[in-house]
Amino acid sequence: MSDNGRGAGPDFIEALARGLDVLRSFRPGCPSTTLSEIATATGLARPTVRRILITLEALGYVRAVDRGFALTPRVLELGMAYVNALNMWDIARPHMQRLVEQTNESTSMAQLDGSDVVYVARVAVPKIVTLAVTIGTRFPAPATSMGKVLLAALPPAALAAVLAEPTRSGITPRWQPSPGELDTALREVRAKGWALADQDLAPGIRSIATGVRDGDGQVVAALNVTVHAAETSVETLLEEHLPKLLRAAADIGHDWALTAAVPVVTG
Repeated sequence: MSDNGRGAGPDFIEALARGLDVLRSFRPGCPSTTLSEIATATGLARPTVRRILITLEALGYVRAVDRGFALTPRVLELGMAYVNALNMWDIARPHMQRLVEQTNESTSMAQLDGSDVVYVARVAVPKIVTLAVTIGTRFPAPATSMGKVLLAALPPAALAAVLAEPTRSGITPRWQPSPGELDTALREVRAKGWALADQDLAPGIRSIATGVRDGDGQVVAALNVTVHAAETSVETLLEEHLPKLLRAAADIGHDWALTAAVPVVTG
């Protein structure tokens, strides 16, 4: 594991790199590891490993046990500073970027604010669309694929309260459903687990969305893929992009659940 020829330049601190090599040598499922096993795994000399372990023990990251050394819970601090600094959108972004690479189309995430969806994350490709979208943009929820997903996830009382609020988007959508039409559309979304908006908001904008769930299984945001109607058919959107969208949403939810389960380190 250790490599004296790392080629990282004159400012590279080899002693620090070796210490991290020792920490990474501890294997999952093994309660303890001997000095010899660590030396073999890292490629470091036994005296070097011994000095590193003594230092890590003094810092509280390992402890001596009968058969060698074991990690202490304090090693969690090394990763938790990073995890606790992230917000949910930082965690989602790599998955959104991968989705854009797979589809060559823009993707966004939104949450409900009253009867509107508000964009909270976005990875865009340079294409001309009818409506400009940035973080903070709001649209009437019923006319968007993400809005349909988020509305469909609400219990009846909450849904009624949300729909009673007037939009603050300043936009009049093409599709303005009656209560019965919207109820039918939301029932379909609940059954399928995703929603389609085919130029419901404005001409030329076609999108598909699904919910992103937290660790408790609750839909807390929606993720979409948006295309230009003149370039991408509904069939392509459903057959090619939808599976990738569903996978990305599941991966984001999985990572959200993992980070939410990690204890906050306050120092």
